[in-house]
Amino acid sequence: MKLPRTTLILILLALGLGGFVYFYEIRGATVREENKEQKQQIFSFAADDVQSLTVKTKKLTLNLERNPESSNPKWLIKSPVSGLANDAIVSYLMDLLVEGKSDAYGGKLRTLSTPAKELGEFALDQPQATINITLKNQQNHQLILGKLNFNGRFLYAQTDSAAKPDGNIDVLLVSPDFANAVNRELSEWKQPVDNLNATPLPSILPLPTPTNSK
Repeated sequence: MKLPRTTLILILLALGLGGFVYFYEIRGATVREENKEQKQQIFSFAADDVQSLTVKTKKLTLNLERNPESSNPKWLIKSPVSGLANDAIVSYLMDLLVEGKSDAYGGKLRTLSTPAKELGEFALDQPQATINITLKNQQNHQLILGKLNFNGRFLYAQTDSAAKPDGNIDVLLVSPDFANAVNRELSEWKQPVDNLNATPLPSILPLPTPTNSK
């Protein structure tokens, strides 16, 4: 049976509309979500990709390297002293670098395009800390931490992105936890003394020998 032309047009329109809904609402939502996640990340490398870290604050310059041995700890302090690093402290910083995101402004990293001469307004010309990252493939990355923003919820920061053609530099808003992660005393970066290796005290002290009194 031959369908009327009007019916065929309506069927074709319905199929076209269904295809549009599928590709835009379903497939498109997936792509948009993936792009959103990409914009959220400060860096794209994984924790296992990092070979060494240099953390420079106003009080300390610390060089860390991944332990070539398979045993713990995973990290070693190379300078200003040599020794085993506190894995929990280093892992805290690594999690911020790898998973660092900004949950403001719709979940996307907020960037402010700023002339290089105005970086001082964010304390990025004399930062509170600079983190240099070297990957196993010898790629280098950098994160510069400035001051808190007006409401104290975020830190102004700058990554290793080069200046744009207009001469401006992107300033990010990142978690203030970065300040807590890097502004530490050298003793905190060292592996803590394992109290379990200390000689344990006897659980039961011997009772004194009773004296015979007559």
